[in-house]
Amino acid sequence: MGAITRRALFAGSAAGTAGALLPAAAGTAEARPRNGCASYRAAYHFTVPEQWKNDPQRPVWIDGAYHYYYLHNADYLSGAIGTAWRLATSTDLVSFTDRGIAVPKDTTPNGDVWSGSAVVDTENTAGFGAGAVVVLATMSPHDGPSDQAQYLYYSTDGGRTFTPHGTDPVLPNPGVRDFRDPKVIRDEERGRWVMTLAENDKVGFYHSADLKSWTYVGGFVRSGIGVLECPDLFRIRAADGTAKWVLGVSANGKGAGLPNTYAYWTGSFDGSAFTADSEEPQWLDHGWDWYGAVAFEKRTADGAVDERTRYAIGWLNNWDYAHITPTIDSDGFNGTDSIVREITLKRAADGTYHLASRPVAALDRYVSRTVPLGDLVVEGTRVLDYRGTAYELTCEITWDQLTGAGVQLRRSPDGVRHIDAGVHRDYAYLNRRPSVSPDLSGRWQESRSPFDPARRTVSLRILVDRTSVELFLDDGRYAHASAVFPYLVDTGLALFTVDGKAVFRNTVIREFQV
Repeated sequence: MGAITRRALFAGSAAGTAGALLPAAAGTAEARPRNGCASYRAAYHFTVPEQWKNDPQRPVWIDGAYHYYYLHNADYLSGAIGTAWRLATSTDLVSFTDRGIAVPKDTTPNGDVWSGSAVVDTENTAGFGAGAVVVLATMSPHDGPSDQAQYLYYSTDGGRTFTPHGTDPVLPNPGVRDFRDPKVIRDEERGRWVMTLAENDKVGFYHSADLKSWTYVGGFVRSGIGVLECPDLFRIRAADGTAKWVLGVSANGKGAGLPNTYAYWTGSFDGSAFTADSEEPQWLDHGWDWYGAVAFEKRTADGAVDERTRYAIGWLNNWDYAHITPTIDSDGFNGTDSIVREITLKRAADGTYHLASRPVAALDRYVSRTVPLGDLVVEGTRVLDYRGTAYELTCEITWDQLTGAGVQLRRSPDGVRHIDAGVHRDYAYLNRRPSVSPDLSGRWQESRSPFDPARRTVSLRILVDRTSVELFLDDGRYAHASAVFPYLVDTGLALFTVDGKAVFRNTVIREFQV
């Protein structure tokens, strides 16, 4: 959750500001929703059925399906405030089934329910029964900066509905500002629960035997990247057999020229303290809109945990412009997530470790059309004979000498509007400036990540949907996710180079039907 309080965010009229971004849709063949405008609902990304969503909550595996909870405000369009936890289930993390409200808001004196985490209490440590689903979440009864505390809800019906465990917090606020977003994991080796908690520029660590009584044991401090929110802690093993602990947070590094997404450190964890391999964080996404992200277990066909792969999902939005979206006017909703990603741990040539990401493999099952374009020689701009608003493009670009190369996505018929993805000298980038962007300040348009120009080759995998672009480079070492709202008549696609010639090898477009 961002630095602005939830209650302030949901006050006033959301639709009034969104209308300024709604492009004309005349002449499109898109399905038309409630007000006659063309639809902005994503074709293959998760979207809230109606009204508002923000922070994803870590999905949990229950009875053969992932249970995905997220913050939802059913009263958003009326200007009413507060979030509940809404539930969607999925067996493959591409197609989701809405299950409605799981943890309701305003049913206790503590008001609405903020971010936290759910766990399956298989050993009945909390006393609600073996297999009960327990939620620890932040609530702020008076919405004050030192009023945030952690409360417990439990479910005995497989995580579909939850009951509050009284009205008192299980972890009261000790009188500090920013005390939220509990993330709970099971420490099987030591037979206890571990909580990470966002405490301004610190991630606090807590222990519990029963999920109901918590003891502070230490913290990890990092200043200079804003409030550390939605902390994440997990263990993952690389292909070489090395296991690392990863501590992640949603953070705002824009003031320091860093991303505003998911920062993480690899290191070690002894059950009470995390020791980072390096003081400086790495970033799982370099775009503008991959916030409140959570990583979660990948389950094999028999339900076992895959130690070498995690999944991750992020909110495709940014608190700087969270309420500036044409989806409110066109479709009556505001809330889209990234594609679920598969996360792996890789060893670099210098011996350091990093996370790499790629779209979930199950997306391959939903391919409805493949357009193979082969090898294409490009010098300058080459407009392709393809039109689309939601698809995937893959290619490998090779060259002998040039300044830059890339792809123009969602190109307007006159070539003026487009979203660019590619490489330029020593950086890779995703640039939404020439299209319609939710960032009305104009400051956050092009995101960048490092690139070694001596390589003279780069592999691109780009997911384009009606309101987003997600760029994956090479082995997924770098990814960029950004929200975009191009005119729906802007369906063109072009390849380009700067100061030279390149070959776009094995260029393939795939469309999906979910």
